[in-house]
Amino acid sequence: MNNKWDERYNQKEFVYGQEPNKFLKDNFHKIPKGKILFLAEGEGRNAVFLAKQKGYSVTAMDSSSVGMKKAEQLAKKQGVEIKTIVADLNNFNLGTEQWDGIVSIFCHLPPELRKNVHSKIVKGLKHNGVYLAEAYNPDQLEYKTGGPPVKELLVSLNNIKSEFNGLNFIHAEEKIRTVHEGKLHFGKGAVVQIIAVKP
Repeated sequence: MNNKWDERYNQKEFVYGQEPNKFLKDNFHKIPKGKILFLAEGEGRNAVFLAKQKGYSVTAMDSSSVGMKKAEQLAKKQGVEIKTIVADLNNFNLGTEQWDGIVSIFCHLPPELRKNVHSKIVKGLKHNGVYLAEAYNPDQLEYKTGGPPVKELLVSLNNIKSEFNGLNFIHAEEKIRTVHEGKLHFGKGAVVQIIAVKP
């Protein structure tokens, strides 16, 4: 196993479940039809969900080859196609104006890498492209129901707004919600939710 995520995903069970993230499920229609990139997509539940909706061409990337293999298996089982890329976000190139949508669900990064990835997202989105994200915010340390137990890996709304120069926020909220997504995200959690458009 080449990283902790390979070890985490190297079991028959889908550790975050096979159902999509609720925020994505409720809001995917705000993402334009076209080419969509999922960052740190793990075992593929969200990418497969979007691939089942009409008009989306879905690419999932993750640092875990084990996770991406499971994503391919899930897509096949559900009768859809997704493209998978095994890559490290440190050196992953999102391109320039490549994507109609970029989705990030519970992707927690060290601050410097996070800022770097956020600037790549702005650059990588096409005109009118949409960024949709949900992550745990620092209040999640009180709940201990998922996410990294390290404050610097959690992200606040203020962090996000200051790091996304060039996007217009159409939804930006911090809230407490019940997250039931596999055995590793289970219970009340403190989240930040974002939908933003590149003008």
